[in-house]
Amino acid sequence: MDSLKGKGKAGSKGASKLDLLKEWTNWSLKKAKVATHYGFIPLVIVIGMNSDPKPHLFQLLSPV
Repeated sequence: MDSLKGKGKAGSKGASKLDLLKEWTNWSLKKAKVATHYGFIPLVIVIGMNSDPKPHLFQLLSPV
């Protein structure tokens, strides 16, 4: 019946609060990294579209 046990340290009964804190911190930083990775460029485009001289999307994406 050992194959039915859950994965990770959170499922074990001897996990200390420090271990749970480390595991939660690691999980949240991984999620924040993914959100930043996929959200940064769209955020820059949205901020650029809301600037004072209203540029077209093509002007924001062109390198010149």
